[in-house]
Amino acid sequence: QVQLVESGGGLVQAGGSLRLSCAASGRTFSSNAMGWFRQAPGKEREFVAAISWMGGRTNYADSVKGRFTISRDNAKNKVYLQMNSLKPEDTSVYYCNAGVSIVVVTSGRSGYWGQGTQVTVSS
Repeated sequence: QVQLVESGGGLVQAGGSLRLSCAASGRTFSSNAMGWFRQAPGKEREFVAAISWMGGRTNYADSVKGRFTISRDNAKNKVYLQMNSLKPEDTSVYYCNAGVSIVVVTSGRSGYWGQGTQVTVSS
C-alpha cells in the first residue's frame, strides 16, 4: 500500500505560480513512478504530469507543457508540481498518483490516489 497526501493548493491570480507537494508513505517510494492528475467540476479526471522512479523520464499533458514541471525527492519521499503562468482553466482539484511505471501512471490505471488539493486561478 502507498499513502499519498497532497498540499500546496490555494487561490492565485492568473499568471501566478503555485507549487504542489505530495508526501508518500508505505511501500518504498523510490520504486514507484509518480504523477499528477486534475479534475474540474463536471469534468473527468485528466492526466497532468508523470515522472519515472529515478526521475529520468517525465511526461506532460500538452495543455501544461512549458508551464508545469514535475520533480521528485526520493530522500524525502516527495513529488512536486511547480505550476507557472497559471490560467483560469487550470482551476481543478489536483491529485497525486503512484504506480509501478510511468506508463501505468500516465494511463491513470494505478489505484493509488491522494485526497486532492484545490487550485483556483482567478482571472
